[in-house]
Amino acid sequence: QVQLVESGGGSVQAGGSLRHSCAASGYTYGVYCMGWFRQAPGKEREGVAAIFAGGGRTYYSDSVKGRFTISQANAKKTLYLQMNSLQAEDTAMYYCAADLRPSSTCSRHYATYKYWGQGTQVTVSS
Repeated sequence: QVQLVESGGGSVQAGGSLRHSCAASGYTYGVYCMGWFRQAPGKEREGVAAIFAGGGRTYYSDSVKGRFTISQANAKKTLYLQMNSLQAEDTAMYYCAADLRPSSTCSRHYATYKYWGQGTQVTVSS
């Protein structure tokens, strides 16, 4: 079992930056992929970014590519999402997630991730 605790959410003006973090504990050595998802009111949970622990490959949604950076540190115990040039459309509840499924790639669909953080709100105002 993996436990995920998020921090770093908050409010920021458009064009600003936030750094989201996710601390993992438990069966962390079994984590294959870790990802960030977000969900705005009335919308489905959207994959934002993911990182493959085995090789460090990263994945980004088109909407955040070039602005967000996912990274991992401390032997998969800490996950980061650096968010730059934030826009109003980035406003959402953000979740980190861990996938223990053995695979060569990371899924961008939320249903494949078994373990989730509690979620933190990110609000971007104009």
